[in-house]
Amino acid sequence: MQVITHTTVKVESMTTAQLRRIYSIRQLRWANSTPIVVFVLPSQHIIHKNFSKNVLNIFPYKLDRIWNKLTFSGLGVAPTVVKSQEALLKAVSTTPGAIGYVDNLNKDADVNVIKISI
Repeated sequence: MQVITHTTVKVESMTTAQLRRIYSIRQLRWANSTPIVVFVLPSQHIIHKNFSKNVLNIFPYKLDRIWNKLTFSGLGVAPTVVKSQEALLKAVSTTPGAIGYVDNLNKDADVNVIKISI
């Protein structure tokens, strides 16, 4: 599992706590004030389930609850859901400030790979 960002995001590593803040929509901007644009796979997708459980240490249904609460209360916007890893990779590579995750990454992808520390 690899966390990826757009090439304009100048971050080399993140903790799981930082990733949790981003994916629970509590951190909205990068350190340089660029808005964070979050891309995810559908909640039922095996890669999304693995990312949620193994990287974020949050069950996928809890993420859905957080996103729904923010959306329905008008306090935030849920991440953009894309249908496949290829679509997620393309979305992250073409959207400044974007973050996402993939199971495996091809070497010629034009994205940054983030090192995850505990």
